[in-house]
Amino acid sequence: MALIQVTDLKKVFGEQVVLSDINFEVKDGDVRVLMGASGSGKSTILHCINRLEDPTSGSIIFRGKEVAGPDVDVRALRKQIGFVFQQFALYSHLTVLDNVSLALRILEGMSKPQANDKALQELSRFDMTAHQHKYPSQLSGGQQQRVAIARALAMDPAVLVLDEPTSALDPIMSRDVADLINTLRKTGITMLCVTHDLALAQNISDTVMFLDKGVIRADDKISVLASNTSDPDIQAFFGNKDGLK
Repeated sequence: MALIQVTDLKKVFGEQVVLSDINFEVKDGDVRVLMGASGSGKSTILHCINRLEDPTSGSIIFRGKEVAGPDVDVRALRKQIGFVFQQFALYSHLTVLDNVSLALRILEGMSKPQANDKALQELSRFDMTAHQHKYPSQLSGGQQQRVAIARALAMDPAVLVLDEPTSALDPIMSRDVADLINTLRKTGITMLCVTHDLALAQNISDTVMFLDKGVIRADDKISVLASNTSDPDIQAFFGNKDGLK
């Protein structure tokens, strides 16, 4: 059974159809990548999975249960779906340690010492222990991204969801994030990543889903999408990049 099963998902804002007939699954241990131009609906899919938005119709099954059901405990759901936001969403008035430990104290009911111990375990995984008393404004973009991922993983989620994890980073930091994601992949962490970064996508996954105008148009290797497709929209997005494999 898939960890996440999305079937005929549709999302409408007013009269605008943002998503239509979205179908895919994420299995335990998968790293699934969703690509597409800005405004194609990528982030909306993530928001529906995490119940930041309610689907208009269709089904999202997470661990055998309907995400949009009337009796769903949304707080419990979000504890199992670790969400890393595009702009990191760190609390500027809290230190690195407090950013990572806050949810452990509030949602898990841990004491401050317990939460700090757990937070430091996650920070050490990303070589961020030395920065525990700094504030987000004192960190580089790549360091902030590491803290955001550590915060999500501290809750021991079933899946890590990343929304444009390199959009605010320079090329060097973007490569660091790709290395970080691959390190997490080797530990068996399930991930769903939205990105427009071809290099990142190639580094972390063998295949990608291509979303265009709210519809998944392809699910294949980047090399195929870049050079062996007759679809003009896919060609326009990926280009004829013969070096992609």
